[in-house]
Amino acid sequence: MSLPNGAEWFQVFLGLMAVGAVPVPIDPSEPDLAQAAAARSLRASGIWREGRLHLLSPPSHARRLPKDECLVKLTSGSSGEPKGLSATHNQMEADGRQICAAMGILPGDSNLAAIPLGYSYGLGNLVVPLILQGSRVICLSGILPHAIAAEAQRFRPTVFPAVPPILKALAGSGIPRRALASVRLVISAGSRLAPEIARSFADTFGIRVHGFYGTSETGGISFDASGDATFEGRSVGPPMGGVRIAFRPGGRFSVAGPAVLGEGRFSPPDRAVMNGLGELVLLGRTDRVVKLAGRRVQLAEIEAALRSIQGVRDAFAHVGRGVDSPLCAAVATELASSEVRRLLRSRLAPWKIPSRIAALREFPASARGKTDARRLRQILSAPLTVASISTFSSGRQISAPR
Repeated sequence: MSLPNGAEWFQVFLGLMAVGAVPVPIDPSEPDLAQAAAARSLRASGIWREGRLHLLSPPSHARRLPKDECLVKLTSGSSGEPKGLSATHNQMEADGRQICAAMGILPGDSNLAAIPLGYSYGLGNLVVPLILQGSRVICLSGILPHAIAAEAQRFRPTVFPAVPPILKALAGSGIPRRALASVRLVISAGSRLAPEIARSFADTFGIRVHGFYGTSETGGISFDASGDATFEGRSVGPPMGGVRIAFRPGGRFSVAGPAVLGEGRFSPPDRAVMNGLGELVLLGRTDRVVKLAGRRVQLAEIEAALRSIQGVRDAFAHVGRGVDSPLCAAVATELASSEVRRLLRSRLAPWKIPSRIAALREFPASARGKTDARRLRQILSAPLTVASISTFSSGRQISAPR
């Protein structure tokens, strides 16, 4: 089903399940060919869009459905290729109940739907609470700051699940504090929220942002109920009720609980530790170990050192596939890349300092609100030509070692 947020999304979603079909929500902004390719890879019968069902194959060619399957989450994960994750009614209900209990979302609450309903975040925080307990969903006509402000003042939402780019845009938009006066809970998920953005949002609207961490495979994992951890940038909060985390050497961990898809246990592609306050601290992805000068290093270590520099809101480190590919980094900052390099020398050994640093005003974001790592890799891998240098002057600088 390829539909934007709105009443029709719910009509089709619930209607498909009512007739025994399994819906697979897909981003309607994806090109038609990409939607068709994803549908065929999942052996779907067709695509619902533009008010009707477009059949792709005879029903006899469709895959057999598990008895209790209620929907398939479509995710690109770390590979970038569409992947279908089968979810049961019990798993989705468990995720919704855990989220509502941890966040204090009540039947009388109104959720502001600035995130797509069909993504795992939207399903757990918007769709399931509506179905389970009647928590109203307000579907926005647009996600530009002034559109959000106008509809928030009109419909008076109480809960606002968001992603960092939206929160940053709102904090810097000049919208008056009263625009979000009805909101009591603001949630941030999808990608890392820089503490500077959390503090700016709190200063502007008088509301603390609460960090939320989860995956499509596990549903919600942790939530910062107080907002302190998000405000200070120290963690993604303690595990939610019903979530069990087991740690292994090297920072790997597994998540178990009734909301976890499959066999009830999954190991996310992240490394983490538990701090003294019982909060989950993410250390970076497990698949991002590279060899530099014959020595192994975690790219997350480079990123953590960059983020520790005052004025750096986010960081991304990358090494290409070639034998002689250099270590590069992108930073979201107003600082000059040469200044970032100078400050980095007191934090990292010389061989760990990126040979190229791109200073961006902000990182590109995907439709899901996550940092667009593919686009950042393209920026860092681009050769430094006269043409590319001219594009950097409009918002991007790159420095090479001297």
